[in-house]
Amino acid sequence: MKLFFFTFVSSNLRYYIQHLKRREDPRVSLEFVLAASITFILAILLPTIFLLTKNLGPNTKGNRAKNLAYESGVSKSFGDGQGKFNVKFYLVAIIFVLFDVEIIFLFPWAVNVRELGWFGIFEMFTFMFLLASGLIYIYKIKALKWQ
Repeated sequence: MKLFFFTFVSSNLRYYIQHLKRREDPRVSLEFVLAASITFILAILLPTIFLLTKNLGPNTKGNRAKNLAYESGVSKSFGDGQGKFNVKFYLVAIIFVLFDVEIIFLFPWAVNVRELGWFGIFEMFTFMFLLASGLIYIYKIKALKWQ
């Protein structure tokens, strides 16, 4: 199967190169064929190199010290890993994602503010007002307080 695939690819490359020299196929340029060839070679070569280099390093399968769990200076784990987290962690994460995504909407507006005109400015101020009111609501209900 691999031989068929490589033969198919090489015959197609030869076909495109021959037609590019005669300029019969203006859809594909020589630069495109070169870029596609380099990408194809890298796509095959890099994973092969990565798979082969794992055999070059030292064997750590029997090394007990290196196989121990180590997390921020704590060498022994506590509990079974099924401990419960405080809901505040999730709440802060969701609020962060919410406001972070809203910032993404501000960038295209800032780039196109001249083309959007007064209507775009009004819409963005409405959007910012809604964001600010959401932030004020979060502060009022003390969602970010740790107690």
